[in-house]
Amino acid sequence: MVSFIEERPKNITACQNVASDAKSAQKPPAPPGFLSISRNKLLQNLEINAGVRANAWVDAMRASSPTHIKSRPSIADHQGSWNLHHPSALEMFEQIIDASKGKQIVMFLDYDGTLSPIVADPDRAFMSKKMRKTVRKLAKCFPTAIVSGRCRDKVYNFVKLAELYYAGSHGMDIKGPENHSKSNNETELLFQPASEFLPMIDEVHKQLVETTKSTPGAKVENNKFCLSVHFRCVEEKKWSELAQKVKSVLKDYPKLRLTQGRKVLEIRPTIKWDKGKALVFLLESLDDRTDEDAFKILGDRGQGFGILVSKFPKDTNASYSLQEPDEVMNFLQRLVDWKELSVRAQSKM
Repeated sequence: MVSFIEERPKNITACQNVASDAKSAQKPPAPPGFLSISRNKLLQNLEINAGVRANAWVDAMRASSPTHIKSRPSIADHQGSWNLHHPSALEMFEQIIDASKGKQIVMFLDYDGTLSPIVADPDRAFMSKKMRKTVRKLAKCFPTAIVSGRCRDKVYNFVKLAELYYAGSHGMDIKGPENHSKSNNETELLFQPASEFLPMIDEVHKQLVETTKSTPGAKVENNKFCLSVHFRCVEEKKWSELAQKVKSVLKDYPKLRLTQGRKVLEIRPTIKWDKGKALVFLLESLDDRTDEDAFKILGDRGQGFGILVSKFPKDTNASYSLQEPDEVMNFLQRLVDWKELSVRAQSKM
């Protein structure tokens, strides 16, 4: 996810999202100011206590696999139509820039699949030195935040840029940039709305590790305020068994919910908080100081538009698309070049 917000002199506004229904528009509207870039859509929530059939879980898990998406002939048939309604952000760059004139841009970026490639081992999802250099330059031009399902500390260790905002655990762990020159009266931005769930998350993490260790390829990741059970390296015939194991642990924890991501089952607290609300919180913090949840909530507020990062057509609230991290890097570099050119032009006036 990359979110792109244009901020007016005293308050932040964001761009309009295009509905995921292709019939709703002939082309994306010119956005007023916000851009959000995400690797993939957020799949439908699969609630633990909703009586979901096991094969429905497996169908959802299959849907998260690019190999299965690629094999469906209907996707190829609709590729052209999908591209028409979610055009390349690189090809539409001038239109995006025209919509941003006179406003301050704020960037929200996902990590996995956006700044780094998707890899079999989530602990080795390293961003390139070139991408890091590009994001560092981006942060000098615009307020920039990383919004990820990962543990905030882990994302920071991947990115290693102290000047960014970080929202980990699907926005449940937010921290602002390090400010070594701040006054004693200025507090550092830190927000953790799910702190009370930490003991429960740690308890469930231990149970999941024990329960899933007999499933080859399964990996349980503790993201501090949420958990991820990765099945990217699990044989497909074992997916149903793995899903049942996870559900068997969570049946005793009604305050936790289970959702489906791309090659991952995610467990998080049942609080009304997600990446979208994290973006709103950050926007309000930026106003004071300066994934699909994010796409939707910014569209509802009339404050933003999104860029989906995916090689495959997906239902999405995003307005534009990019195919892979290299395209994201090119887009971010073009933003930096445009900003630097604008600053030079203004200095000559």
